[in-house]
Amino acid sequence: MKMGILAAALMGITLAAGSAMAESKPVIGALIRNLDDQFLNDYTANLKKAAAAKGAELKIMDARSDMATQLDQLNTLVSQGVKYFVVVPAVTEGSEQLASVIASKNGGAAFSNTAPTVAALKSSANFFLASSPESIAGSIQADIVDAYFKKFPNKLGPGKSINMILFLGQLGHPAQIYRTQAVLKDLEKKGYKVNVIAKDTANWQPDEAQQKMDAWLNAYKGKFNLILANNDAMALGAVESLITAKYVDDPANPTKDVDGDGTFLKVPVIGVDATQVALRSMSENKLYATVLQDAAGQATTAFDLAYTMATKGAVNGATINDIKPLDSAIEEAPANDPALVKQIYLVPFKGVTKENLSTFLKK
Repeated sequence: MKMGILAAALMGITLAAGSAMAESKPVIGALIRNLDDQFLNDYTANLKKAAAAKGAELKIMDARSDMATQLDQLNTLVSQGVKYFVVVPAVTEGSEQLASVIASKNGGAAFSNTAPTVAALKSSANFFLASSPESIAGSIQADIVDAYFKKFPNKLGPGKSINMILFLGQLGHPAQIYRTQAVLKDLEKKGYKVNVIAKDTANWQPDEAQQKMDAWLNAYKGKFNLILANNDAMALGAVESLITAKYVDDPANPTKDVDGDGTFLKVPVIGVDATQVALRSMSENKLYATVLQDAAGQATTAFDLAYTMATKGAVNGATINDIKPLDSAIEEAPANDPALVKQIYLVPFKGVTKENLSTFLKK
């Protein structure tokens, strides 16, 4: 009788332990710079999909672009026992503080979208970058501009001149720096005389871009033949300004693409991100073109890195989301440090024009 009771008790303990193990699941913290940013909103939606597919719990924190807030949010998650993270830093410089806290708990992180510093990545072998090489986005913008003016050379200024209005992202952000440098450098390499008529940061935001474009239209109407932006949100802000001002091919018929260049605006506007909002604008002949920054690719790669650490303890150079770590350094920090290449997973950019729009636009 006693043996039966003991056996039943042991069975109960075993079943309870098995049930607890079945119920336990990896917990991943997600520290996001700002969910008001359309790209990061899309990015986070893809994080949720990745977590659901793996049966993991995802704890999302929105820093609203404030580094102190993001550090507080990290400490909150750490106090709850979270060790592994996807991190989109509020600012690059703040990545070292975030890395220090995570490393102190023997945790790991996949930094993503906003690149961390070299020092942050070097502070642990369990820190990774899952992002896209920002200079490539600028180079693809330059290729799109080159194709446009080769097709419509009459829209160039004298001496093959491009008179550009340029919207910059958050100043000092790696995307702002490398995208801007690359597009200007590559256009000059292609033989264009580039004059930047006006440029300023709009901090990735459409409303700021629209306000600046309103002012620049008053000052420079008829003096520019191209608008570039470091992201789609700012490009769309500029588009709305042009539409409101009827700076279009035919003010009497404001949605008609009179010259057949793919936009009814007087000048082409080109962004980066290929958000669905931007792609719909392209389909309506407003925004001319964009560059796909793969929100799904970045988010899934970052999540899978964090999940691999949480479930296996280390990544060990594994192929993640069909992407291998770098095998050699590139010019762009932090991937310019040869000691870090095995910690860096790069998701490619792709140009999006009318020719391939249907591939990316969701119905």
